[in-house]
Amino acid sequence: MLQTVVSAALPVQERLAIRKHRLSPAAGGTDGLPRLCVLTGTHGDELEGQYVCYALQRRIQAEPEHLTGIVDLYPAINPLGIDTVSRGIPMFDLDMNRIFPGASDGPVPEYLAGELMKDLRGAACAVDLHASNIFLREALQVRLNENNADRLLPLARLLNTDFIWIHPNATVLESTLAYSLNAAGIPALVVEMGIGLRLTPSDGDQLTNGLLALMAHLGIWSGAVPPYKAPVESTDGEVILISAEKPGMFLPAVPHGVQLQRGQCIGEIVDVLRGEPVQQIMAPAAGWLFTLREYPACYAGSVVARMMLGGGVF
Repeated sequence: MLQTVVSAALPVQERLAIRKHRLSPAAGGTDGLPRLCVLTGTHGDELEGQYVCYALQRRIQAEPEHLTGIVDLYPAINPLGIDTVSRGIPMFDLDMNRIFPGASDGPVPEYLAGELMKDLRGAACAVDLHASNIFLREALQVRLNENNADRLLPLARLLNTDFIWIHPNATVLESTLAYSLNAAGIPALVVEMGIGLRLTPSDGDQLTNGLLALMAHLGIWSGAVPPYKAPVESTDGEVILISAEKPGMFLPAVPHGVQLQRGQCIGEIVDVLRGEPVQQIMAPAAGWLFTLREYPACYAGSVVARMMLGGGVF
């Protein structure tokens, strides 16, 4: 059933509306049933979650008799951003993931966030889907706040991701959707994958299998659950950030997701005006390359890669 969560007036007699698709068992009422909320489209240049919403619906609709709880899908919680391919909320120049928990009596963006939070009350779990930006390709991963890790890790391990990255609390913004949900007592997991403005169906299908496993755990799915992998788990202290020292065009020497040896060449930055390399980027240690720059142009300080020390998933 399609439902409008919240709407607000816009200029020229238009309305902004956040909508969801509720999937529930065909027979009986829904009172007391566990509910999973899958949200995406916070940033209009992140489309990977759109595919996951589609793929999960197709799986459930193929076997509706196995749905024993509620699945609420929110494909575009920033609909103006999706419509205009804008990372933030157009006209308001705001990042929607910086205004939660919102306020029902606040300006339009805060009103939308506040009403969305109300709609999420009572959920057994929420999964907040994000893609990377246009600059970096990311492995399929769950990102957790260390303060919530003990409570959320059992759920995160079901999602069939390659990686779980546990961040220190100091690096987590309190105005994000996931932080606000966890603070309100709703278990919320943040998933990052792929690259901005594109779809990576292999990641989406992998995550869809994990969502079915999570649904089964929550009592929302009684059907078969595909096998899911045990992800690599890491804290911030086990992750190395590699940045450019010189401006130029980045030419990768290895594919994304490979296991690197210490001293192995990741790529080089070249000066196209002079026709010469200006920096060779070497792996500072052995590890798994889970982030790799996709957009070639870079400046001094631009992120080129992230590695997890030690073994990876491949």
